[in-house]
Amino acid sequence: MFLPGASGNRQLWKPVADGLSHPGERRFFGWPGFGGVPEDPSVTGISDLVTRVVGEMAGPVVLFAQSMGGLIALRAALEAPEKVRSLVLSVTSGGIDVHALGALDWRREFTAQNPHAPRWFLDAREDLTPRLGQIAVPVLLLWGDADPISPVAVGRRLTELLPDAELVVIPAGTHELASERASEVLPHVERHLLKPRK
Repeated sequence: MFLPGASGNRQLWKPVADGLSHPGERRFFGWPGFGGVPEDPSVTGISDLVTRVVGEMAGPVVLFAQSMGGLIALRAALEAPEKVRSLVLSVTSGGIDVHALGALDWRREFTAQNPHAPRWFLDAREDLTPRLGQIAVPVLLLWGDADPISPVAVGRRLTELLPDAELVVIPAGTHELASERASEVLPHVERHLLKPRK
């Protein structure tokens, strides 16, 4: 299952999904009110998105998540651990205090470019730090060292907090790492998918 970031770009993970040898079904999520997906009055916050994602998991699944989608993937792994096989998080920008780690605040520019987007992604500042040690599934952390929105320090901190995490840093990788550098990301993802759950 492939989760976008706050932009709602459902195509971002497509180059990775198309390149995977794994035979599993690919499901691409969109967020109501973002990326051309119609708004849904029943969705008023991150918790509603987590509920939707968990509800769609026949389980156990691999959750791929981009940027703020990582917050939803981490929450899903905490709320329904039996349904999550592993996580692949690319340049996650939520779930911990990223600003303390040097992250650029993307919200003002995003608001200017998306004035009608719902506010709940912008207002989400959950710190899951005390709970991340409960996530026992393997986690692949994909980072680029040219991403001011989620610098490598964020990936390093998540590696410390998650019990079974591996950090891969792609030189000159940006916030669009998963699509722009899919050919370099793919071998790491393929290896990760073969890793047994403890």
